[in-house]
Amino acid sequence: MSSMPPARFEPENRGGAATIGKAVKVVGQIFSREDLYVDGEVEGTIEALEHKLTVGPNGSVSAAVKAREVVVLGTIKGNVEATDKIEIRKDAKLTGDIRTARIIIEDGAYFKGSIDIVKPEPAKGAPKAQPAPAAATPAPQPTVAASAPENKR
Repeated sequence: MSSMPPARFEPENRGGAATIGKAVKVVGQIFSREDLYVDGEVEGTIEALEHKLTVGPNGSVSAAVKAREVVVLGTIKGNVEATDKIEIRKDAKLTGDIRTARIIIEDGAYFKGSIDIVKPEPAKGAPKAQPAPAAATPAPQPTVAASAPENKR
């Protein structure tokens, strides 16, 4: 008998994600440390900075959203920021400004707002900044290299 409730629980959880069911309304702030599936109604803010937020087909979100990845099957009204990517699927509606590294808008989806494409990670930009000074240093090095052969003569 103890194995039956987990068997029923796992399919509802959509593979380990926290779920807000279609009969649930949340007003306030949500901070998630795991993937989040919203099929109900949320008003306020949603933050899942290192995780995936999925707004199900029955989901209605009127909130500022920040997550690693956002997949929209329902409706979002508010600004959305995703560090990795945003997917607006067929029949989904998103009204608000988007800030992300990658975006997919399927045919049939509705979007109204602005899109700001940003670099995926600032950490990757730092190594690129290091070769730039290295490129600036070769100019002085040939002068030093020219001096070095003179010393050898």
